[in-house]
Amino acid sequence: MTSGLLTLLQDPPPAGPSVKDQIPAINYPAVLPVLIVLGAACVGVLVEAFIPRHQRWAAQLVLTLAALAGAGVALASYGADAPAAGELTLASTISIDQPAMFLWATLLALGFVAVLLLADRSVEPGGYLVSDAAVRPGTVQDRAQASATGMQTEVFPLTLFALGGMMIFCAANDLLTMFIALEVLSLPLYLMCGLARRRRLLSQEAAVKYFLLGAFASAFFLYGLALLYGYAGSVRLADISAAAAGSDRSDTLLFAGMGLLVVGLLFKASVGPFHTWTPDVYQGAPTPVTAFMAACTKVAAFGGILRVLTVAFESTSWEWRGVLWGVAIVSMLIGAVLGLTQTDVKRMIAYSSIAHAGFILVGCIALTPEGLSGTLFYLLTYGFTTIAAFAVISLVRDADGEATHLSQWAGLARRSPLVAAVFTFLLLALAGIPLTSGFVGKFVVFQAALSDGMAPLVVIALVASAVAAFFYLRVIVLMYFSEPAADGPAVSVPGAFTTAAITLGVLVTLALGVAPSLALDWAAGGVFAAR
Repeated sequence: MTSGLLTLLQDPPPAGPSVKDQIPAINYPAVLPVLIVLGAACVGVLVEAFIPRHQRWAAQLVLTLAALAGAGVALASYGADAPAAGELTLASTISIDQPAMFLWATLLALGFVAVLLLADRSVEPGGYLVSDAAVRPGTVQDRAQASATGMQTEVFPLTLFALGGMMIFCAANDLLTMFIALEVLSLPLYLMCGLARRRRLLSQEAAVKYFLLGAFASAFFLYGLALLYGYAGSVRLADISAAAAGSDRSDTLLFAGMGLLVVGLLFKASVGPFHTWTPDVYQGAPTPVTAFMAACTKVAAFGGILRVLTVAFESTSWEWRGVLWGVAIVSMLIGAVLGLTQTDVKRMIAYSSIAHAGFILVGCIALTPEGLSGTLFYLLTYGFTTIAAFAVISLVRDADGEATHLSQWAGLARRSPLVAAVFTFLLLALAGIPLTSGFVGKFVVFQAALSDGMAPLVVIALVASAVAAFFYLRVIVLMYFSEPAADGPAVSVPGAFTTAAITLGVLVTLALGVAPSLALDWAAGGVFAAR
């Protein structure tokens, strides 16, 4: 024993990797935008804990807008010298490539406009959000808080947490990171949907529906992740792609896992027939929260769908493309046909979003550089138009709050010609009329699909667009050619924040419709990095 000990001391075993060698390399400039957003969200939680209630609104608003602006500056600074092929960081869990940076910039811009809408306290005195979310609906305290001047300022850090999760979601290079990001972006949204100042029961019902159905969708996603791990032995997208391209294992795990995974993604993107939460949640949630969900969540969800289909499953596209053709057709038809039957403006826009989700999915199926760039551009245009549309909806009000029934919009042009004109322009953009961003977005997506041999799908999409245009035109005719009711709703004068949100949305919608080349060139500037 003594001789063995002496030998060991004289010839020690080779040293293993040090702790320093095991620490993953982190490119901090690349992930700085996400760190700023999530760091500001954590600071916002501390603001809620330590700053007096009457000072929180101003502090949270300044902190949130500064964080979004700072993250945008950091992203622009990194993007100026970013490698064209992209790079992986954080132990290869995050892929910082050109599509990810485009999606990040889109999310930050849309988030900035949505926060302006959330912060407005002039259209709805005290703000759109309840002043005390713990008060039970229908009680005396609930009726009292409806006229209070305060608002639940926790919505600002919740918005930042959701945005941070969205940014990680559309840049995740493995399914486990994507699942964690999915939960980070979803949980704040479940809470925010139940914070409406008025119609509290409807708002809380929307939150519960969204939570329950979202939990089911997360379970689908996680089960699909487990099956794909069993197939490929890894959750990284590149490893799944390599296994699918050259593995002798049974494809049952591969396609079962992919199917469950895609169901979870399609739910988050509100693609029919996985759309059942969308109309109720859009109607019941506070309108600024609805605008934030409708724009930013769709950007993040389709960013994740693009990355998963392109990086992990491109080699098996022959097997699954036909299924997604069917899903896209169902989504377009559900949105267009059921949108005709709606009598509530917010529910009509919800079904419009389902139809648009089908159009966007057409670009995702293409799996070409043109399809990628067209889809990214479509997400940018749709986001700004939708936020502005919901901001206009929040201005038409009666004694009970927002007047969203279509009959209450009759003759609106006589009460407020400017509001009617702005809403008409936004509806025409959603319908895809030329000289609006909606026309250019549909054109580039359908052109990419035609180039990839999907002419029948494009024909169906054009028919669905024509059908959907009818319910947009119905609202326009109602506003301009119908007699207003004697006791019809009034049009509130928008505050500075709502005015800024509507102005930005309209200007971007017009600019991207008249001169889209700059945004299109940026969207076409790269491919997904996967190693």
